Amino acid sequence: MPTLKRTFLALAAIAAITAPSAAQSPGNDDGFWARWFRRSDHSKSEQPHWLTPLATTTPRLEQEFRWDMNWSQPKPGGPYTETYGNTKGLELIPIEPVEIIIGVPAYIVHNNPAVKDGWGDFQLLVKYRMFSGNEEHGNYIVTAFISSTFPSASYGNGQPKAIITPTLAYGKGWGSFDVQGTIAAAEPAGNTSAIGRTYTWNHTFQLHALAKIWPELEINQNWFSGGRNDGKEQTFLTPGVVIGRNRITDRVGFTFGAGVQIAVSQFHTTNHNIIFSMRAPF
Repeated sequence: MPTLKRTFLALAAIAAITAPSAAQSPGNDDGFWARWFRRSDHSKSEQPHWLTPLATTTPRLEQEFRWDMNWSQPKPGGPYTETYGNTKGLELIPIEPVEIIIGVPAYIVHNNPAVKDGWGDFQLLVKYRMFSGNEEHGNYIVTAFISSTFPSASYGNGQPKAIITPTLAYGKGWGSFDVQGTIAAAEPAGNTSAIGRTYTWNHTFQLHALAKIWPELEINQNWFSGGRNDGKEQTFLTPGVVIGRNRITDRVGFTFGAGVQIAVSQFHTTNHNIIFSMRAPF
């Protein structure tokens, strides 16, 4: 696993440091990256400047490299499953008001000799920001996005069919407090009766407590239709904190956070899921 970690950190460094450096080179004010960053900076200036929560996908458009680590316990007293990357990756704003997230497949370690470790599915997500106002113009945002996961996993560490998930995301801020939420429906591209549909509702309550400290409480809920969990519902409370944006260079920052998903519903597929997140915004 150390080699895998170094690979992801190297990708983050290449994406978040090398490219922005080119935009700041002397005599390159009208170069490709200079134009890119002027456009993406303008797009980000027209929305609230909250931090991205740990589990809830933010309605904000962001440009960063993100890498998460999760530890979850499928059965009480059983081994923890480790997920490195958690299908996060490179987030870019190629045009206004659109963001593309290229999710690097996660590497999953089961710590169970009966289950093979391996790579998860590849994911692609596209956001379209419909309405927004920064802190001086209403402090709100509404975004539609759609994500697709593709069956590229090894040793059964993903889904046998593509999963398409349309989502509506929203957020509103009042001073140092904000609420961010998503409503989503995951639809398999085939074999729906076996895989099932998953409906998700996430809500994050976030406080800008100190200069760079953002404590939060998330409510993460899933409803299952079809598949082995048909008719069941699970709810997690996720207390956590995100710290940032810490400046590394004039453009590149570093943000990190941690939290624990605690199951509060009678049915749950995992419990006490530990989340650690690292981001390099640029």
